[in-house]
Amino acid sequence: MTKTIRIGNGQGFWGDSIDAPIRLLRGGPIDYITMDYLAEVTMSIMQRQKLKNAERGYAHDFVAFIDKVLPELVERNVKVIANAGGVNPEACQRALMKVAEKHGIEGLKVAIVTGDDILHRLEEFRGKGEALANMDTGEGLFDAEREILSANVYMPTHGIVEALDQGAQIVVTGRSTDPGLVLAPLIHEFGWDWQDWDKLALGTVAGHILECGAQCTGGNFTNWREVPGMDDIGYPIVEASDNGEFVVTKHERQGGLVTVDTVSEQLLYEMGDPQNYITPDCVADFSTIQLEDLGDDRVRVFGVKGKPSTDFLKVSISYLNGYKAVGQLTVSGPEAYDKAVKCAEILWKRLEHAGYTYHEPMTEYLGVGVCHEGIVENLAAPEVILRVGVKDPDRAKVDRFGKEIAPLVTSGPPGVTGFAGGRPKAAEIVAYWPALLRKELIDVHVKVEEV
Repeated sequence: MTKTIRIGNGQGFWGDSIDAPIRLLRGGPIDYITMDYLAEVTMSIMQRQKLKNAERGYAHDFVAFIDKVLPELVERNVKVIANAGGVNPEACQRALMKVAEKHGIEGLKVAIVTGDDILHRLEEFRGKGEALANMDTGEGLFDAEREILSANVYMPTHGIVEALDQGAQIVVTGRSTDPGLVLAPLIHEFGWDWQDWDKLALGTVAGHILECGAQCTGGNFTNWREVPGMDDIGYPIVEASDNGEFVVTKHERQGGLVTVDTVSEQLLYEMGDPQNYITPDCVADFSTIQLEDLGDDRVRVFGVKGKPSTDFLKVSISYLNGYKAVGQLTVSGPEAYDKAVKCAEILWKRLEHAGYTYHEPMTEYLGVGVCHEGIVENLAAPEVILRVGVKDPDRAKVDRFGKEIAPLVTSGPPGVTGFAGGRPKAAEIVAYWPALLRKELIDVHVKVEEV
């Protein structure tokens, strides 16, 4: 009998539905639940949390989920893989061990995979001549002084596989690739060779389809009117065997839609060169993918081809890049757009009179086509939201901008309202710096603890 495993992704980002992984667990048969928490900016947020409290810096939502379902996970032997460790996987592991002790569970193995956090190693790499050049601009990271907040490597998958091989039921990582969370259990279950590029590419495609959660089961779908039960949308599941293909589906009796169209839209998500989808483990050729609609919310994926991985790992670096503030007003009544334009003109002139100009000012008119500028225009809208903002290296200048918005309610055109949130205050701008680093410089560590 052919061995088949079912992997479902219950979290597409930090802030996704807190009930989704529970519904994924309880909605039907499942072998693995993956949970993807880490966007690029998330690491800097978690780093700031850790600086304030040494036991923070990870996704607390994940620990709360495990607390709710751990006895059921153990009873059904469902394994969970999550990059919830953020910048503090060790603290996350300690919290999970406490949850297991609270429930009186013995023999549970919780693993962490570390080595991605290289913030403390940047000077070492600088000394070794690593430029960590920005992949978009070519500028070297060390060419100018920067306040770097976080630096994390997208780790290869073998650390997760090693943790599973050691019997871990819960595996927590820091910055891993999103598809790697799904690729790892496939390698573990089927014993794939690390140089079987087609198989590794197949698992990578499976992970790419699952990584955004309900985005491939009808969420954010062009033909959204066709999607039933979005209030109870099912999160995606991959049914995989060791035969070079897999099926994308969801639990029966849950809402959502799985068709060639929904899967195709997710395949195009964050796509650069479709023939060279580069990961630490392989290079997948998305142009070879074939899809077949099997009906009943089941899509077969096959024909995936892969190529050898590169000698580099991608690094996600965040740094402080000035300050910003954004405020808005609602302008209503006849000639709403014209009045909003006048409000903006008054605002910027008053600031100029006071001696303030800004590095990057912004003016938007929501409701008259700003999201589709040049395509949709409705200058006769009955109300318009005026959204203004500034970006500048000087925090005091940014704070001064925030004090000039509220006066427009009584000293500008009529019909201005919607200023209940108070003055906008200066907030740090966290900028993203993508770079490459030689694989040989990174060591992956696996630590398995047993209750």
